Amino acid sequence: MSPTELALGIFFMTQTALGMLGNSALLCCFIVGEFSRIRPRPTDLIVKHLTGANFLVLLCKGIPQTMAAFGQTQFLDNSACKLLFYFHRVVRGVSLGSTSLLTFFQAIMVTPRNVKNIYFKSRAPNIIGPSVSLCWFCQLMVNGFIPVFIIDMHNGRNCTGIRDFLYCAVAKSQNVKPNIYAILLSSFDVMFLGIMIWASGSMVLFLLKHKQRVQNIHRVHCLMSSPEIRATQTILVMVSSFVFFYTTSGILTLCLTFVNGPTRWLVNASVATAACFPALCPFLLIRHYTSVSCL
Repeated sequence: MSPTELALGIFFMTQTALGMLGNSALLCCFIVGEFSRIRPRPTDLIVKHLTGANFLVLLCKGIPQTMAAFGQTQFLDNSACKLLFYFHRVVRGVSLGSTSLLTFFQAIMVTPRNVKNIYFKSRAPNIIGPSVSLCWFCQLMVNGFIPVFIIDMHNGRNCTGIRDFLYCAVAKSQNVKPNIYAILLSSFDVMFLGIMIWASGSMVLFLLKHKQRVQNIHRVHCLMSSPEIRATQTILVMVSSFVFFYTTSGILTLCLTFVNGPTRWLVNASVATAACFPALCPFLLIRHYTSVSCL
């Protein structure tokens, strides 16, 4: 094993372990909150699904990639490869969709009641559950063709035109064009990212305007620690990190589809960036979206 492979294995193992630990801690906080009978926030349901999806992303991608980095590349059979890649794409899509839903409903709830948004604001808590369920259903349907392309490494040796993902492979199909399907999946990612950026931008603008209106009644030394500033900073950090990591991962995934030749470094870079947000997300959310303190 080369020093580069050892370093990659340690990196993936550390990233996966920290991410799964953080998401587990966040889920435990919600469980404690349920037993404490503390009234949850309306968006807590979205955060629960987001946290569960992030945990499964790290489980489906982080652990196999860590084993592959340490040289174990033929530990999955054909059926396991198909299920693993399919389920990873589903939970990745749910993570993306849940983050978009979270910022969208936050934008509705943070804005003041007026004639324009009173209808959505009063009904938002009632449609959060169906929205999350619809997100899961859409991802299960949209990614239904994933198993068609996936094969294990043993069968990949007998095929031409495969794309090596270290422990599984993507083969060409005569019925479905992989390039067209990759573009279709990317269009859903772009849509979710657009909703998230729009909702977060609206929320940040509202908070900044609100701060300007009330800054005269704040003490000068308390301005930088005001609730509006803290909320704005949290939104900016979360959205910026999400957009950066998932946009980078999406670009690298498209490159894997269209680039010919050795792609081992591209696979490792794509997996590393895709797992960054699921690993970072619980540490951004645990302070602001749990009902009880875990400290």
